Amino acid sequence: MKKLLFTFLVLLTANQITYSQEEQAEERPDGWKGSGAVSLLFNQAAFNAEWQGGGTSNYAGNLNLSYDLNYKKGDFTWDNRLIADYGLTKVKDQEFTRKTNDRLEINSIAGKQVKESNWYYSFFMNFKTQFAKGYEYSTVDVLDPITGNVIGEEEIRTETTHFLSPGYLQAGPGMLWKKDDNLSVNIAPATGILIFVDDAFTTTPGYTDGDYFGVDQGKSTRFEFGASVNVYAKFTVAENVTFENILNLYANYLEDPQNVDLDYTGNINMKVNDYLSASFIFQAIYDDNAVKGFQIREVLGVGLTYKLNAAN
Repeated sequence: MKKLLFTFLVLLTANQITYSQEEQAEERPDGWKGSGAVSLLFNQAAFNAEWQGGGTSNYAGNLNLSYDLNYKKGDFTWDNRLIADYGLTKVKDQEFTRKTNDRLEINSIAGKQVKESNWYYSFFMNFKTQFAKGYEYSTVDVLDPITGNVIGEEEIRTETTHFLSPGYLQAGPGMLWKKDDNLSVNIAPATGILIFVDDAFTTTPGYTDGDYFGVDQGKSTRFEFGASVNVYAKFTVAENVTFENILNLYANYLEDPQNVDLDYTGNINMKVNDYLSASFIFQAIYDDNAVKGFQIREVLGVGLTYKLNAAN
């Protein structure tokens, strides 16, 4: 499964690179360029007591922010991106409101052009964490205090993550191939990663080294050193429809370098008018320090969008 998905993503990225190379890039003027968008996506379903078709009343909302702030002067470029997503859902008869989305990510890459080519000497930084607490949910039996018989179930939750637990800080020098703001590949063969967590999760009785995002017992950080490849490709599918691809690959030289960490996000944005839009987000993550398998996230919604633009 891992190899099939990896092959699919590589072919998809190669296809976007081939497609984008056919387009003529406009020369960007020197100075700062800022742009972004805030969107609120929501959905709701309601059923009355007489409804016979099945279903559970629920509502959900997702708030998404993306903002690019890029600088260019001569042969020097510095591109920065902020991504912030947060979503909640409430299902009738469930005890707790649950998260559907929680992401805070900052990307920054500086490049010095190699002569008059598409290649740059580069240095990149990536920071990732989440906003709010994450939980695992389960149920326990509710007993009658007199008879001791089971009279129902109660939902409980156990905290597993929160802000900066985990947090990821990744940085390193490399080479950047950049066609324009919509197509780039950064190769960094000497990348350091610092994973930091709350040591409350690694000091519990019976904790096994590496169980919590690869961090050893009693520790709050883990250092990795390896190679990373970051690909960004955005193109227009049709009028008012864009498809953005973000692919991050990482191999740790110090431990199991054959286990390549993968983080792919595909964003399809469909503009209805200046304030209404629809979007589909697909994200696949493979990181064997977190979980032995793929983490998959999908978000589909229609909502309000407000463009954020800054003058050069």
